[in-house]
Amino acid sequence: MSGRVTVTRVPKPWGHEIIWAHTDQYVGKILHITAGQALSVQYHNVKDEVVYLLAGELIYRVWDAEVHDGVVPASAKPVTVDLRVGDAYRITPRTVHQMEAVTDCDVLEVSTPNLDDVVRLTDRYGREGTSAP
Repeated sequence: MSGRVTVTRVPKPWGHEIIWAHTDQYVGKILHITAGQALSVQYHNVKDEVVYLLAGELIYRVWDAEVHDGVVPASAKPVTVDLRVGDAYRITPRTVHQMEAVTDCDVLEVSTPNLDDVVRLTDRYGREGTSAP
């Protein structure tokens, strides 16, 4: 049904996210990443997402090999993607990736609605292997 929706602010150890759209088909978020902070090195089994750098300077790492049967190939290496304000990048399932803020950043993310589909390989905040916020 058309109409106003609830906007949710979710505190994160690296900043916060604002979930401004959440339907059975898609989710829209704004990720605010504080300068010097980083999201986990992670991948998703089914979640498909696109990010758009709205503001700030971001180091965006994408690994050059996909996860198969829950295993990251030993040869997989991170590649830094040159993502500038106004650029977008798609992350398909089983792609290892990470964001690190050089300055305060705002990143728009639209994805499939699989919010709990997060496999954290490493995490500065002790959340490895979980999908906890």
